Amino acid sequence: MVPIRYLEAVRGILDHLEQTQLEAIEQAATIVTESLSNGGVVYVHGIGHGNEGDFLNRAGGLAAVQHFTYSIQANAPVPKCLQNRPRPEPFEADLENIRYALRASNIRAGDVMVVGSVSGKNRAPIELALACREMGVKTIGFTSFEYTAQVESLHPSGKKLREVVDVAIDNGAPFGDGAVDIPGFDFKLLPVSGVSMTVIGWMIWGRVMEQMAAAGNPPTVFMSVNRPGGKEYYDQAVAEYQRRGY
Repeated sequence: MVPIRYLEAVRGILDHLEQTQLEAIEQAATIVTESLSNGGVVYVHGIGHGNEGDFLNRAGGLAAVQHFTYSIQANAPVPKCLQNRPRPEPFEADLENIRYALRASNIRAGDVMVVGSVSGKNRAPIELALACREMGVKTIGFTSFEYTAQVESLHPSGKKLREVVDVAIDNGAPFGDGAVDIPGFDFKLLPVSGVSMTVIGWMIWGRVMEQMAAAGNPPTVFMSVNRPGGKEYYDQAVAEYQRRGY
């Protein structure tokens, strides 16, 4: 049955993380712990089709995990006959927007940016990682080493995500991401990268909690608002995070 085969594929991903990625996860957690302990902020962006949302404002999660997003729009109408006028200088709007957004944001040297790309070839996450590193922002990348080895980068540098981050974590997803053969289809279906990247994130955040608590400086965490007293605890946690910054 397909549901069982998908569970087997997910178990394979979990085994992969345990057997091959613990060192990288430890490195990532240490980067986050050092940043939070020294007045930094940890951001997540583009963790596999919006999976970063699972890390934000969650019961049992770190209050310190923040979402980096940007939206830049210029309104300068021209008639249709002039829409394709040549520019006097080279300009790649998608990459320029990322760099502008970073400069205009509250992100500073010493912060951490966690970014994902399953294939590792796409322009935006690569540019974000490059721009962050130039600013002194530490970078952690979630990607598939198998997938990225079989594709060409779309970024002008020719580099892939795993090559431009401080710590690259292999989510173990196969080429194409689909992990299950289903009769009647020509290629494997049912992606596993989302499960993997969510698990990787929680492994990192849990280790950060462990490291900081062991140092006598536990970070602010959330408790479910659906538990008795949960809403009051949540409100106190938000206030505590705003006061301490971690």
